[in-house]
Amino acid sequence: MSKPLFANPFNDSIPEDSAKRIATLQAKLNKRLGPEYISQRPGPAGGPKLTYAEGWKIINLANEVFGFNGWSSNVVNLTTDFVEYSEESRRYNVGVTAILRVTLRDGTHHEDVGYGMLENSKSKAAALDKCKKEAVTDALKRTLRNFGNLLGNCLYDKAYAQEVVKIKVPPVSDAFMPLLIVSFNCY
Repeated sequence: MSKPLFANPFNDSIPEDSAKRIATLQAKLNKRLGPEYISQRPGPAGGPKLTYAEGWKIINLANEVFGFNGWSSNVVNLTTDFVEYSEESRRYNVGVTAILRVTLRDGTHHEDVGYGMLENSKSKAAALDKCKKEAVTDALKRTLRNFGNLLGNCLYDKAYAQEVVKIKVPPVSDAFMPLLIVSFNCY
């Protein structure tokens, strides 16, 4: 019997220990974000509030799930879409698009797009700096969500997002403060 010309990557046999690691990882990624990871801000033009996870929280979760050296990201493309200067207001409006790839240690990867925009900036350089960072962070969050609910995909479930923001998160108690101070002072 002849071998097929192309191998189906989804039919390859996986060693049992690898299958267990993959199943454990998938179980983690299937979990949804808790309320402590979720923030809200006013929507554009006074519209409904937007529910989101902050970039640093998603990065921390990715480090917990994949390991600090188990994933990497690289900017595939960064495009300045527009830089407009108004003589009247002497201000800048800037828009930037980023395409970012996240690659796991095993070679699995996803790409997605992010956007950054700033209106009415006094400085062109500051506007470009802010927009590039915003676009890359947005692209990173959008890319990581492709790996599962735990990394932000659950926020696209409107019913879940409406319910989770109703859960009150207790403030960090003073008992934890010394631990935080000590951990910040350790290098």
